[in-house]
Parts: sequence; C-alpha cells; structure tokens
Amino acid sequence: MPWLSWLGPYVWLQAIIIVVVSLALAVASERLIVTTIGKLAKKTQSQLDDRIIEALRRPLFVSIFFIGLAVATYRLELAPTLTSVTLACLGTIATFIWLGFLIRLAGEVLAILSRISGRYEFVQPSTLPLFDNSAKLILMLGALYFIFLAWGINVSALLASAGIIGLALSFGAQDALANIFGGMSILADRPYQVGDYITLDTGERGEVTHIGLRSTRLLTRDDVEISIPNSVMGNAKIVNESGGPYQKFRIRIKVGVAYGSDLDEIEQVLVQTAIDHEEICDTPEPRVRLRGFGSSSLDFELLAWVEQPVFRGRLEHELNCAVYKAFAANGIEIPFPQQDLHIKTPNPQLPL
Repeated sequence: MPWLSWLGPYVWLQAIIIVVVSLALAVASERLIVTTIGKLAKKTQSQLDDRIIEALRRPLFVSIFFIGLAVATYRLELAPTLTSVTLACLGTIATFIWLGFLIRLAGEVLAILSRISGRYEFVQPSTLPLFDNSAKLILMLGALYFIFLAWGINVSALLASAGIIGLALSFGAQDALANIFGGMSILADRPYQVGDYITLDTGERGEVTHIGLRSTRLLTRDDVEISIPNSVMGNAKIVNESGGPYQKFRIRIKVGVAYGSDLDEIEQVLVQTAIDHEEICDTPEPRVRLRGFGSSSLDFELLAWVEQPVFRGRLEHELNCAVYKAFAANGIEIPFPQQDLHIKTPNPQLPL
C-alpha cells in the first residue's frame, strides 16, 4: 500500500491505521443506509424493503470492518499459521452473521408471499413452515460449506462421503422418502386442503382432517379415520367435492314416471319440491332433466345444490321422501318393472 509507505517500518502503526479507516468506512456505510436508503424505502408501500435495510446494517458493518482487519493481518506479516487462523476466524464470524441475515430475509419474504392470494399459491400459511425450514436447511448447508473453505478443509471428500451415505439412506428409506416428497408436492400443488371433501379412485370419501409430510388423513361419514400415504395420494385420481368457485355441492335425485304422464306437471312438481326444502340453495336454482326412455318409465333427474358436500346423504334421503309424497299427492304414478308372459297353446293337429 503506497499510501502507508511513509510510515516506514512501523507495521503495527500501519495496521492500526487500516483498522481505524475500515471502522470509519463501516460506520459511514451504516449511516448511509439509515439516512439515505432507509428514508427512500420508507416512502414505499411495502414493508419488506424497510425490514431488509434494517437487517442489512449489521452484516454490512461487520463485513467492511472485517475486511479492514484482514488487510491489517496481512500487513503485520505474522506467522503463516497465525495468519490463517485469524483469517479463518474472521471468515467464520462473518459467515454466521450473514447466515442470520439471510435466514431473517427468507422468513420475511416467505411470510409476505403467504399473505398474497392468487399469485403464489404454493406458499400459503399451511405450507409456510415447510418452505421456511427448507430455506433454513439450505442456508445452513451453504454456510457450513463456506466455513469449511475458510478453514481449508477439503470439501470434495466430505461431499463424496455424504453422497454415498445419502445413496444408502435413499435405498433404505425409499418408501419414507417417497411419502415425504409426495407430501411436499401436495402442499405445493394443493389439490385439496384441510376441510375439503374428497373422493379417491379407490372409493374412499371423507373430509380431509390432516395433511402431513408422511400421510393424509380422511374422516369418513362413518366417523372412521383413514390414513393414506402421500405417495399413494400423489398418484391417485382425486375428486375434490369442495373445489371449484364455491363449496356448494350438487345432488341428483333420479325418479321414473309412467308413460303417458304430463311432463310439464312432473317438472313443476319436482322443482317445487326442491324449492320448498329450506336447505336447498336458491342459487343456482333447482332444475329437472329428462334423461331417457326406460323400459318401464320415463327417467327424470332432479338437480339441486346444497351448501356443503357433507349434507349430501341426509338431503338426498329427505328429497327422495319429499318427491315420493309429492307424486302421491298429485296422482303421479311411479311404475315398477313388469313383464307380460304370453303362453301360446300348440295346434293339436300339427305333428309333433
């Protein structure tokens, strides 16, 4: 450093000057962040930039000051071992300080993303702990890598050993890892959430009560809890009855009437039966469809909406009873399958 050459052989004095200058630069940088950049950040609507600048003060101050300490250490021309240990200690302390800043930054960003609806669906309050812990783990591994480099430890051998251990663990815990990755995909993709009514391709139907990293739990209408591994849930065809624009669920009441019945009267009676039920939604309105011509009846279907899928079984029962009573009151016949058997007597004059 030519600007220190006038001090001649006084290396300790040169080192002290370097430390003082670096300390002054660190204080000036901190003041610059607080007074200038901090004031500009306060004018924005977002609180994220204010928190980032507030958290950045200490790492920036320590980094500038530690750079000065490192330069002063080189200037002193100490023993190689002492120089290496000093620089490694400075690097380790700086790594931990920056690790704390990055962990705080990751937590703030994920918390803000979890509160934004409609844009970052993979980060939600239910998935926030998963992403937060994953970010901390990645940052800690990165910090450990830089600490090893600061102390001159051969990282390649450790990485090779970790790869072998990871390969052995992956074979030994293949099912557990499949369930964990399945749980992560479910939490990120969100095909269903806690409180939804879902139906699996294997026939199970119930309310989702818990979504964990290993399994998903369903509570059936028989009050039986089913625990299904997430690896199975990730590959299954799932019908989410609570999904869509709203949680309402459509129920279908199938009924047959005799040929020759008044179609308009049947449609009016069915619609009025649904309207008269207090738990049937007014919007969308109940509707009736003629689905086909059966062998013994005209096949009608009453379509009505209920507030939640959990009400399906009870309201189907009540509507079936109401439809039967309404048909009986209006003289509408519900036919039953019947066949006419004609026995033909053979002609006695014909030879057998």
